[in-house]
Amino acid sequence: MIPIRDRNPSDTFPYVTIGIIAINCFIFLYELSLGSDLAQFLHRYGVVPIKVTHDYRSSDLSLIDTFSPFLFSTFLHGGFIHLIGNMWFLWIFGDNIEDKLGHVKYLCFYILCGTSASSAHVFFNSQSELPCIGASGAIAAVLGAYMVTFPRARVTTIVPIFFFIQIIELPAVVVIGFWILIQFFSGAVSLTASTSGGGVAWWAHVGGFVSGIILFYIIRILSVRKPGRRSYW
Repeated sequence: MIPIRDRNPSDTFPYVTIGIIAINCFIFLYELSLGSDLAQFLHRYGVVPIKVTHDYRSSDLSLIDTFSPFLFSTFLHGGFIHLIGNMWFLWIFGDNIEDKLGHVKYLCFYILCGTSASSAHVFFNSQSELPCIGASGAIAAVLGAYMVTFPRARVTTIVPIFFFIQIIELPAVVVIGFWILIQFFSGAVSLTASTSGGGVAWWAHVGGFVSGIILFYIIRILSVRKPGRRSYW
């Protein structure tokens, strides 16, 4: 299933969502300009699990070199399809979560969940020498928050049925729920099918999704209405 748009207008302009999309596109154009130096660039700023686990156990631990990729990697992509797919999902679902949390909290939410997603990838692929890059984990967090906040929101979706393509409006809980099930089962299969940690970072998606739900509820609890203040919940 491929979502096209949702019928869930937001009340505020999504400055942060648009800004994140713009930054990702700008950095991707910079990646294209690197030519033969791109692989070295991605290895330095992507999350390389074996480098993280080795440095963590080493007495020569460099916090910046080891852990800064957990932030930087969220803004890197491996190709046009990778970039477009991620930014498309963020554009559809991100504005409503930004509207719900507020601009600053939403940015913190996005960054923290992206870091959690990369941590999940390292945990399940600790011996991988390949860099993990992409905004998928952070966007998975946005999807998790959207699913629990707007489960009945209608999402116009492309659904292939055998040889026919149907465009159907489905509840967000169905569209996003189907997506996370694919991520979970694909991640489970990857644990037994490969030890290289290459390909799609399934567990980063799962980790981001779960952390998104948890962090969203934490923010919601901390934002409980106080006397004399307006509640956005």
